[in-house]
Amino acid sequence: MEVEQVLRMNGGIGEASYANNSLVQQKVISLTRPIREEAITSLYYKKIPRTVSIADLGCSSGPNTFFVVTEIIKAIENLCRELNQNSPEYNVFMNDLPGNDFNNIFRSLDSFKQNLMISNNNNNKFEKNSCGPCFLFGAPGSFYGRLFANTSIHFVHASYSLQWLSKVPEGIENNKGNIYMSSTSPLNVLNAYYEQFRRDFSFFLKCRGEEVVEGGVMVLTFLGRRSDDPSSKECCYIWELMAAALNQMVLEGIIKEEQMDAFNIPQYTPSPSEVKLEVQSEGSFTINRLEVSEVNWNAYENNWNAMDSESEEFESLIDGGYNVAQCMRAVAEPLLVSHFGEDIIENVFSRYQTLLTDSMSKEKTKFFNVTVSLTRNA
Repeated sequence: MEVEQVLRMNGGIGEASYANNSLVQQKVISLTRPIREEAITSLYYKKIPRTVSIADLGCSSGPNTFFVVTEIIKAIENLCRELNQNSPEYNVFMNDLPGNDFNNIFRSLDSFKQNLMISNNNNNKFEKNSCGPCFLFGAPGSFYGRLFANTSIHFVHASYSLQWLSKVPEGIENNKGNIYMSSTSPLNVLNAYYEQFRRDFSFFLKCRGEEVVEGGVMVLTFLGRRSDDPSSKECCYIWELMAAALNQMVLEGIIKEEQMDAFNIPQYTPSPSEVKLEVQSEGSFTINRLEVSEVNWNAYENNWNAMDSESEEFESLIDGGYNVAQCMRAVAEPLLVSHFGEDIIENVFSRYQTLLTDSMSKEKTKFFNVTVSLTRNA
């Protein structure tokens, strides 16, 4: 499987699209906002350059695409007012693999620029603000390689993208019955995944080290884990349930066993210590903050208290198994289709939803996020 050719989120605005199933990612972005604001303040607490270049790596497409960029630009504009400086010009680079729905991004450009001009004042009333010119560019390609000119980027952001590997690790043919690391995976499988992560993340840091200006910053959020055990339920359980759905279909003869054994997810969910080790080993950046946060698998749960328990909206959102299955489908469907074909998709996600519902009724399920703020060394 050539990861660059098949790894993408579901495009469009349909029921199974990433645009309609990315609330988890939005909540993670909101949780990590203080870290980004601190990074911006530390970068520009004295003087703001005439041009600020921002890169969002793994931007996907949907309601979250411009969420962080808008937030960053507004934070810089607030600093301009505090420092009594003129607004800079902004170069914004939206990066993802070529299969991403870039057309959807560009169709949203006008609303993005309009939103930049509006802020919410202290009295919760919207008011129009000035803002420096903003120029947006698509930057298709893998971030496990060079994307930008030397010393040209001031702020790099990536959220829920760097856990994806450049390729499926080699030498894991004995990971039978699994599609990812799990409690039943042989030790060589766990080691292969970790070594692939190390190679990928180290090269990512090297490339960004050449592209980010001295003193520039990066804020990166991984889907990760607290535990030092790479096969812990914190990071692997959600894939183990998908593997269980696929294994049901193997037993019923719907999927061939050799197809199942040849499928593995190109992802690694690192611990904070693993992220720290690679940053320190590669040497281009200094760590400012390294934190772990968490969000429920069913991101709608946090909204329940504010809703009428008898409303139709509440009834639809309480079906956690459906919500999580749709979230995972928006992420995993292209990978599954490329390997198994389209015919199995409805069947596998129906089974997956049932397994998720059962599991979530018995225990609290959460995603864990590792966020690191970095400064480019001199």
